[in-house]
Amino acid sequence: MNQAQKARAFKALHDGPGLFVIPNPWDGASAKILAAQGFKALTTTSAGLAFVLGKPDGGVTREQSLWNAKLIVDSVDLPVAADLENGFGHRPEDAAETIRQAAAVGLVGGSIEDATGEADKPIYEFNQAVERVAAAAEAAHKLDFPFMFVARAEGFLHGQPDLDEIVRRLQAFEKAGADVLFAPGLPNIDAVRTVVQSVRKPVNVVRGGPGPTIAELAAAGVRRVSVGGGLARAAYTALQKAGEELIGPGTFGWANGILPTAAVNKIMTG
Repeated sequence: MNQAQKARAFKALHDGPGLFVIPNPWDGASAKILAAQGFKALTTTSAGLAFVLGKPDGGVTREQSLWNAKLIVDSVDLPVAADLENGFGHRPEDAAETIRQAAAVGLVGGSIEDATGEADKPIYEFNQAVERVAAAAEAAHKLDFPFMFVARAEGFLHGQPDLDEIVRRLQAFEKAGADVLFAPGLPNIDAVRTVVQSVRKPVNVVRGGPGPTIAELAAAGVRRVSVGGGLARAAYTALQKAGEELIGPGTFGWANGILPTAAVNKIMTG
């Protein structure tokens, strides 16, 4: 598929019916494995990329983010979206430019969050947040294909767990032109239902640990589910346990059931 075809396929997933899962690869190999399993679309993970680079989450530049996104786009014949953090700048113009550059590397969707990246003021003031979303949405909608722009309200991740304020922001982001709405860190299924029922656009929920099942999220009206850095952390957990076994008892139980090289080669060339 070319980019426009991928974009139309991606939009169709959001148009429904039902829920789809959009997992988060962090490199070419993880993207190819997920594509081989039958997922219909992928989205990058800022945390997963940061870990690849030996950095903590939040330590990635726009250039690094888009380099990783292009790597994943070029690795699979699927629609690929991206976690574009806060647009890599505080101004509305920065968010808009990030959307334009995202489209230029082959992406067909991407998210911009209202988190500043600054400890003393972690969330943008309401009006600034809305202006940033409006600028990003305008840039997305000027493209010659349907770029699914996601607006994120990050309060629950940054010490401002006020559901009413999250809803107020998501409703404003919807009016400003966002195609998908996302509030990571919602504490329970009731909060998810509240968000879904408060807006008309598709809602993304991220699950990276225990919580509602896919079926429960679908019943609540969620349109898509991502996993953030969860799959990357699962891979690093397996690595950590294997290293502990090697340096500890010196055994090789970690190798039981792992993919043989030939199987990985087949996926990489498939």
